Amino acid sequence: MEIGLEEIPARMIAGAEAELGRRVGELLTRERLLGANGKVTTYSTPRRLGVHVEGLVLAQPDTEEQLTGPSWKIAFPKDEPGPAALAFAKKAGVEISALKKIVSAKGEYVGATVQRKGRAAAELLAADLPKEVLSIYWAKNMYWRAGKPERFVRPVRWLVALLDSIVVPLEIAGIAAGNQSRGHRILHGETLVVVGGPSEYLEALRAAYVEPDVATRRHKIRKALDHVTRSIAETPGARWREDEALVETVVHLTEWPTVLYGSFEPEYLALPEEVLVTVMRDHQKYFAVEDVQGKLAPHFLTVLNTQVDEEGRAIIRHGNERVLRSRFKDAQFFWETDQKIGLINRVELLKALTFQKELGSYFWKTEENLRIAKNLAGIASAKGAKLDEEFGLLRAVELAKTDLTTELVKEFTELQGIIGGLYARVQDFDNVVADAIYSQYTPASSGDPIPSTVEGQLLGITDRIQTITAMFSIGHAPTGSKDPFALRRAANAIVKILAESNLPLTLSDVEVAPGERNDAVSAFLAERLSFYLKDVRGFAYDVVSAVLAAGADDVRDAIARAEALTAVRGSKDFLAISAAFKRIKNILRQAAEKGELAALGAPTESALTQSEERKLLAESAQLAARVAELRERRNYAAALEAIAMLRPAVDAFFDKIMVMAPEPELRAARLALIQSVLDGFSGIADFSEIVVA
Repeated sequence: MEIGLEEIPARMIAGAEAELGRRVGELLTRERLLGANGKVTTYSTPRRLGVHVEGLVLAQPDTEEQLTGPSWKIAFPKDEPGPAALAFAKKAGVEISALKKIVSAKGEYVGATVQRKGRAAAELLAADLPKEVLSIYWAKNMYWRAGKPERFVRPVRWLVALLDSIVVPLEIAGIAAGNQSRGHRILHGETLVVVGGPSEYLEALRAAYVEPDVATRRHKIRKALDHVTRSIAETPGARWREDEALVETVVHLTEWPTVLYGSFEPEYLALPEEVLVTVMRDHQKYFAVEDVQGKLAPHFLTVLNTQVDEEGRAIIRHGNERVLRSRFKDAQFFWETDQKIGLINRVELLKALTFQKELGSYFWKTEENLRIAKNLAGIASAKGAKLDEEFGLLRAVELAKTDLTTELVKEFTELQGIIGGLYARVQDFDNVVADAIYSQYTPASSGDPIPSTVEGQLLGITDRIQTITAMFSIGHAPTGSKDPFALRRAANAIVKILAESNLPLTLSDVEVAPGERNDAVSAFLAERLSFYLKDVRGFAYDVVSAVLAAGADDVRDAIARAEALTAVRGSKDFLAISAAFKRIKNILRQAAEKGELAALGAPTESALTQSEERKLLAESAQLAARVAELRERRNYAAALEAIAMLRPAVDAFFDKIMVMAPEPELRAARLALIQSVLDGFSGIADFSEIVVA
């Protein structure tokens, strides 16, 4: 099946292609139409989404279903069929004579065996595939048929649906399926592409200058980038600057990609590389070229969605060079104009720039950031961090947002922070200040590095926690999938900086820095720590739950405990101990519900009567001291191994001892014992959270 569309935005294609494949696969599995060796393959270009299924069953297998109806006495009063029996037989589609008595623990009921004939694949696909296609999620949808209910990312223009060589009679948005696709808009024109069957799909489209396979298109683009770069005679050894995100963008912008290179005047290399690369990548979708030393060369590569001769390439090259030259001239003008007002003189200009209408200007935010940065610097310094507070951190905080008033950032908003750092360097501010400003928005994603300096790390945390607490204070916390102020991303960055730096700060330190602790913000940051441990670091969900239940304040400590727990969780002794702790926790919970834990004291040997419980008391006390010592040194792997050594004593205890003894004094002593075991060994993780089944 292929859905032909007007050009889809590149950023939306990959997700839609994956969702289409998932939906079709789930539909076929659910309806028992996908054979044991069935395979679902997806395709996409800017003008189409496609799915190819191999191993499709032509019809559902017939099934036999057992139906249960009303009670036998109601259906057959005096052993003659009554109205209830007639109604049930009609509903089941069987004769009265086919009804039978079913005897169960609940009584006697009427039953029937019904044969369900499987539906033909073509019939089922025609009915259900359109619903699956129109249910694909798009960030933005549109109506295009007056008075019609369907919405889609772009208007549907054609539809191919073939079961072998037979057209499946389905319809989507008023378009009936056929066997005719469309080729490349320019290279193939309006000539229709006849697809004889699923096995001919790729060949037919490639003959019409369309490469529908994304992986093949990506490989073709990378090979072409390599080949064309090697042909640049002016810069021997040139290479294109790797940019995976840009590769993915051009893959989804093209159907039949080719590559050419162009050049620009070397004088523009006087501008910072960040500016030049941003202009090329973000505004023109050009790849930067560098020399053998990795320095920017005066060339660029562009991926075309067409195929042209040498004359055509020369015309396109000239046009691209002219456009890029104009953009570089603008950047050069803005750079020179911005230098007329120093960053220190731009602080006042922030009063005219709104941060958030309910809160205030960026000048207000800067003052708030300064207050928070002083608090964080004081906490960090008291814990042994070395930093330049007055002339490094605080000056960087003061100037951090001033580049928002510059012409270059107004034109290239994606360079905010970076431009401020570059301007700080050329205006002779200390490198500590410039580096902190430059890196204030990193990390922007989980794959980005954190700022390399203590001052940059503190600036990044300061700016983000101020935004989070301020937005929470006016009711703009994220809800569901809605996060218009990107607060989750800000919190993710705070956690990542704490996790991957040497800052001696905890989440509590960060939370109180704005002035007072907010429970909602605390819970939000804890949830983001859980996300970091599971989705970024890859720890199992039960390991994360166990670790955070024992403490979620010190981020690096939580990581160390998760690493140690992951290393030992597979051992039989440790799994047995985890199961025992789950049992202990359940017993204590039930006892607490009865009010039996309120007056518990410390366990004593004299109150215990059996050797197994006395042995558990002695060994747990000895091991608890050893575990506490190892925890103090953060040698969590050794501590967990020591805890696992408690297994024989715990097993013997539960084999021989009934905790909830009928004697109140003995029951209290045993509850105190298992409470002390739980308390003594739960500081690293709550082992009851570990899944042992």
